[in-house]
Amino acid sequence: MASAAIFSSLRRSSSPTLEACLTPVDLENDVVALLSHLTAVSSDLISSFSGKRPPFQKKNSQSLLRKIELFVVLLDSVRDSTSDFPSTVILCFKELYLLLNRSKILLDYCAQSSKLWLLLQNHSVSGHFHDLNREFSTLLDVIPLYKLNNLSNDVIEQLALLQKQSRNAKLFIDKHDDALRLKLFKMLNEIETGRIPSVQEFHEFFVKKLGILDATSCRAELEFLEEHMLNHEDDIEPSASVLSGFVAIIRYCRFLLFGFEEDEVEIRRGQRLQNSKKRALISKEIADTLITIPKDFCCPISLELMADPVIISSGQTYDRVSISRWIEDGHCSCPKSGQLLLHKKLVPNKALRNLITQWCIAHWILYSPPENSDLAAESFPAAPASRAAVEANKSTTRLLIQELRDGSVSGKAMAAREIRFLAKTGGENRAFIAESGAIPYLRILLFSQSVVAQENAVTAMLNLSIHDNNKSLIIEEDGCLRSIVHVLRFGHTVESRENAAATLFSLSAIHDYKKKIAGENGAIEALSALLSKGTPRGKKDAVTALFNLSTHTEICTEMIGFGAVRALIEALGCEEVAEEAAGALALIVRQPAGATAVGEEDLAVIGLIKMMRCGSPRAKENAVAALLELCRSGGVQAAERILKTPAMVGLLQGLLFTGTKRARRKAASLARVFQRCHNASLHYGGLGVGYAFAGDSATGNLDLGFSGETVTVSMSMSVSVS
Repeated sequence: MASAAIFSSLRRSSSPTLEACLTPVDLENDVVALLSHLTAVSSDLISSFSGKRPPFQKKNSQSLLRKIELFVVLLDSVRDSTSDFPSTVILCFKELYLLLNRSKILLDYCAQSSKLWLLLQNHSVSGHFHDLNREFSTLLDVIPLYKLNNLSNDVIEQLALLQKQSRNAKLFIDKHDDALRLKLFKMLNEIETGRIPSVQEFHEFFVKKLGILDATSCRAELEFLEEHMLNHEDDIEPSASVLSGFVAIIRYCRFLLFGFEEDEVEIRRGQRLQNSKKRALISKEIADTLITIPKDFCCPISLELMADPVIISSGQTYDRVSISRWIEDGHCSCPKSGQLLLHKKLVPNKALRNLITQWCIAHWILYSPPENSDLAAESFPAAPASRAAVEANKSTTRLLIQELRDGSVSGKAMAAREIRFLAKTGGENRAFIAESGAIPYLRILLFSQSVVAQENAVTAMLNLSIHDNNKSLIIEEDGCLRSIVHVLRFGHTVESRENAAATLFSLSAIHDYKKKIAGENGAIEALSALLSKGTPRGKKDAVTALFNLSTHTEICTEMIGFGAVRALIEALGCEEVAEEAAGALALIVRQPAGATAVGEEDLAVIGLIKMMRCGSPRAKENAVAALLELCRSGGVQAAERILKTPAMVGLLQGLLFTGTKRARRKAASLARVFQRCHNASLHYGGLGVGYAFAGDSATGNLDLGFSGETVTVSMSMSVSVS
């Protein structure tokens, strides 16, 4: 008998369970119970599926059910003679148990699958029915009917006829079903060439022939295909790229044929359904993804999963496209740390790229390395959107923007929601949506009294802002930045305010926009409030935005005046955002005003020292960097105050030997500052060895002398946050 593995390509929710592959232990030696169970399963299959006609595979389903009906008759005939059963008969009944469970899996699959998916899998599913037919034929060949005493001649004749029919049966593929499948692919090919079928053509096919009668059933089809894109296996046809085309066509038809009218309750329900699943349309340009990407895998500039991570002279890693554009724009500093770049050479970070690749494969995320990458030939679930998907998405975008312009309140809310999700599925979609004029209409919705409309509009704005060219379109749109800040301050929901903060962070990746954002009335104040009182996610959005703004030297005064410094100091006690808060403070205290403001806060030094003691490696690195800058900008008084902290000597000692490479450099620099202030050596106990710090002003290095050995540590300092 063929194993249950033939069903591995079926829908995962209908995949074989252990029950389908093994006879239950409690039935192994109880023939009466086994027969009773077989009768119940068979009867349940007949009652459940005989009256239901699946959209496709009708004849194959009916043929399978007729076989099961005859086995019910067989089971009823032998129920009273179980004591006379030889072992061969019992073995055949156990095999029947497995076949019935596999039949249920296949019939369930046909009943629960979307119509489009059944069409696309027409040949494959027909093959599964044929395999089951051969399984039943083999069972009829080996079952010793002559040893079943209570069988009537009529039953024996029916079984013999069924045995003959099963043995001679060939693979059956319904010609009508297959014609519809070919029509579907023809439509896909037409769209790929740039010809979009008319409304009448779509109505004729999807409504009249497939029976997709309303928006609800259309949405169900869409969600089913998206789920299969997520769970797609390499050996299943069609490919994920082709599936993306069908998904785009269904989305287009949903609005073309059934419009946008849907109340807010239904919109929220649909949004929850989409958020409850791991969305299938995941690519390397994820914006608001539901799968949490490791922060080290995302480019600090674009916030996207890095396709080609490279290291610049400051030691930071960026995606090659983003940092190349940054350098081409004339910038000479590291976007993350603010350090001047010693050279413009980009070194591939192959170790990180390997890690990203493995993570993407494990999470079924579509990931395409650069063409010249040595990883390009490896096996990835990489499937860029097909040309048909691009063309269909463009047509959908035009409908959505038209609805944003002329639709009802609920229609605009729905259009914003769809733009939000469409903007998650790739850079090309994001670019086209913005170029088609969506931003001005989304800006208007940011002031909407509709909770749903505002939430979807600001999230759509966030997703669009990730595309570099869209940043300028958003900033240059009259009143758009003001509208985003309005949502940040007065948004109807927590999610709206959080996504507004994330949008500001995305926009602030461009250095020239930081001053504009900081100068917008209430922006820094609202970010500070969100950092102090927001949810964990809100705090993260706020602190990353504030960190980005803090890299601009002219914004320090605004950050002090509107409470950002106090909020960042308080955030040192929050584990989720402490690293970023310390990094921002390290930049702020470079300015005299910033050093004064931070130095006046007792909690600042306490919080930074606490991070040095028990924070993560990167948190310790940022904490010692902040203290170093505070000493440098705050002068002797600040250095003495920090040095007098009882734990400082021991913490520096620990970082010098157990910290990251950058943390060791910063700790050594901080020790040198102390030595200059006091003109004396720092002696460390605990290890029983004396250490003397001697600075070499000519070389800019610091020698740590002990036991005749010398360790040279660079005194360069950079702030590294994620």
